[in-house]
Amino acid sequence: MNTNNEKWHGSPKKGGNSYDSREGRHFEKGGNNSPFSKPGRNQKVYSSRNTSNSNYDNRSTGKEPYYKNENKKPYRRPFTTDENSEGENRKLKLVKPGKFVETRFDDRQPNVTFRKRKNKTEGEFNPNDKYSLKKQLEYQKNNVDYSKPIRLNKFLANAGICSRREADEFIQSGVISVNGEVVTQLGAKIMMTDTVMFKNQPVQSERKVYLLLNKPKDCLTTSDDPNNRKTVLDLVKNACSERIYPVGRLDRNTTGVLLLTNDGDLAAKLTHPKYNKKKIYHAVLDKNLETVDYESIIQGVDLGDEHVSVDALEFVKAGNRREIGIEIHSGQNRVVRRIFEKFGYKVVYLDRVYFAGLTKKNVPRGKYRFLTQREINMLKMGAYE
Repeated sequence: MNTNNEKWHGSPKKGGNSYDSREGRHFEKGGNNSPFSKPGRNQKVYSSRNTSNSNYDNRSTGKEPYYKNENKKPYRRPFTTDENSEGENRKLKLVKPGKFVETRFDDRQPNVTFRKRKNKTEGEFNPNDKYSLKKQLEYQKNNVDYSKPIRLNKFLANAGICSRREADEFIQSGVISVNGEVVTQLGAKIMMTDTVMFKNQPVQSERKVYLLLNKPKDCLTTSDDPNNRKTVLDLVKNACSERIYPVGRLDRNTTGVLLLTNDGDLAAKLTHPKYNKKKIYHAVLDKNLETVDYESIIQGVDLGDEHVSVDALEFVKAGNRREIGIEIHSGQNRVVRRIFEKFGYKVVYLDRVYFAGLTKKNVPRGKYRFLTQREINMLKMGAYE
């Protein structure tokens, strides 16, 4: 038989008392006996915890506990009392109303963690960094200046009419006119606002296009082939109406990252040896790479016409000495294959995974994507190795 002092764990029996083991509170008869409801008018509350300093029990008058109306939605506390103030002259300070802070019975900290705002004075972010978005926009704005003259052959090449060498031939043949006058002098400069005619047809500067292609095997890196073999331009012929060209070269059986664009200045910057743009290849050899040959390749390889420095050489998988990752800056033709052929190895698979900051991530083999404006800005600024 239950007595008034008996404790219950769970649902109380009819007419008996209940005990909330989580909060250490006894509920006597009268009103709603559920331990999860607020007490009724005739219901007393006893707490086994020391709540003399609790804001919950002494929040309103300091004598009777304060209870929140559970029928309403949880509220946010817009103010909190200053810990250093005493009595009725308490100072109120604002709390950032980002999350609901629940009042606790035991004066412990609320079970909410707030993210600490970074102090911009500590150097985490600097809008004037060399390659910040601010600098990218400034570079993009400053490099589009229509008040500066431009060489005529460069203007024709940028318009997609022909290459610069072909443009010189057209100029000498007298088929190019500027503002109604025929120009035959090589090296002539014009303004971007001038009217240029090519065979009595107006020439307009075309927009710049930048494509990243994940080149497949059995595909030539050239604009055309006399034997009608498949080229990289066949893969991107429906991408744009502008005339684009591959930047650099990958041999027929080499796969991976290849950039195509009609921006001749950027193409020259990415391929010229003095800029030293980084390239990373994944190579698979026909046999295991010996330690002696590994050390020799790391020291650099003399290919006759050039001494090629190898910046990094690592095995892709532990225990597999056939799969190699190699990092170089040289842009010679078939340079990776020639390095291993010098030591008696044959490259059976070669894939370029990195070129001047660009990777083939999320680009399937044989597919392409347009570069983002940020990638274009970073390439022009020389931010990537």
